[in-house]
Amino acid sequence: MTCVANVSARPIDGNVTAPQGFRASGVSCGIKAKGLDLALIVSDRTATAAAVFTLNRAQAAPIIVSRRNLANAAGHARAIVVNSGCANACTGSEGMRHAEIMAARTASTIGCDLAEVLVASTGVIGVQLNIDKVTNGIAGAAAALRADGGDDAARAIMTTDPFPKSASVEIATAAGMFRVGGIAKGSGMIEPNMATMLGFVTLDAFVEPALLQRALKAVVDDTFNAITVDGECSTNDCVFALANGASGVTLGNDDYPVLIEALRQVCEPLAVGIVRGGEGASKLITVRVTGAASDADARRAARAIANSPLVKTAIHGGDPNWGRLVAVAGRSGSEFALDTAVVRIGAVELFSGGAPHDERAPQAAEYLKGKDLVVSVDMGTGGSGTSQMWTCDLSAEYVRINAEYRT
Repeated sequence: MTCVANVSARPIDGNVTAPQGFRASGVSCGIKAKGLDLALIVSDRTATAAAVFTLNRAQAAPIIVSRRNLANAAGHARAIVVNSGCANACTGSEGMRHAEIMAARTASTIGCDLAEVLVASTGVIGVQLNIDKVTNGIAGAAAALRADGGDDAARAIMTTDPFPKSASVEIATAAGMFRVGGIAKGSGMIEPNMATMLGFVTLDAFVEPALLQRALKAVVDDTFNAITVDGECSTNDCVFALANGASGVTLGNDDYPVLIEALRQVCEPLAVGIVRGGEGASKLITVRVTGAASDADARRAARAIANSPLVKTAIHGGDPNWGRLVAVAGRSGSEFALDTAVVRIGAVELFSGGAPHDERAPQAAEYLKGKDLVVSVDMGTGGSGTSQMWTCDLSAEYVRINAEYRT
């Protein structure tokens, strides 16, 4: 149980269909060689909508179509349609046409305006989508929509993910009870500023579009944009949020802290789940930076540490190599004071006062045998800047998966 700003948040079973008024499905339409590969999430009433998109300038067709639809519908939506197995990225005018057909077929099938459909795709870049399979899949997914269909949707959006990722909470406020649910996919090409990941969040509270957009962006910055597997930013990344008001609860500007906490309660476990299921990963690593000149400096250093192949391979091998952490912090571009910096692996202080404590290395090595790890760097500036990011170790299995991805 967490209480923030008079918010009581209780984890519950479910995902995108835990909030009232949402249905979902996942079907196999033959894009992938096996398994579910097309998901549909539908609100029974028009919902307000918000989105955060990849910062990669090579943006896939579904990103462009979803941006346009969101603008044309003035921040409203009824449905999200997603295919896995093909990214529909770098596919030219034909790819754009296919993304538009996905939106149009979904709109006509469920009975909503074209602009009220958001489209997402994930998979191999540079391959044309088999639109006939997709449109047949949309019809099947619409027929399969259920109030408990979120589990199938979570599996249908997976590519190299080792497991589906979902979360949901019930929020008790003075205004009443509402629910938030979500699903996400992602395993490789994961880097802050969005990654090769998709995230879909639903709320049964009513929130105006501008407020929902503001809150989603803020929460994404501290969750989905605070994870990295391999430092690669993809072409298809997006997080969508739909709020349909079915609970009867309305959240206004005065309720912004409530909305932020409600979204965070779902987005953080989804984001951490992506890293835990990173391609070839065997360890979840939390990187904590303190003592920075500013929060921005702390974030820059944390990102550099979390993305460092040398740090990630050392942790994979159980090597408490504090020197790699010092080196990355020092070259991160953030203010760094070597003589007052402190490096810890778990609770073991390995470097402070400008000198190592190598006699403690065996303790740190024993700690690194675990699966959930924390590495901490105090930048030594005396400042109050802090940041936290999540990453995973870098293994030979990651190399194998990505060496064979298209073959």
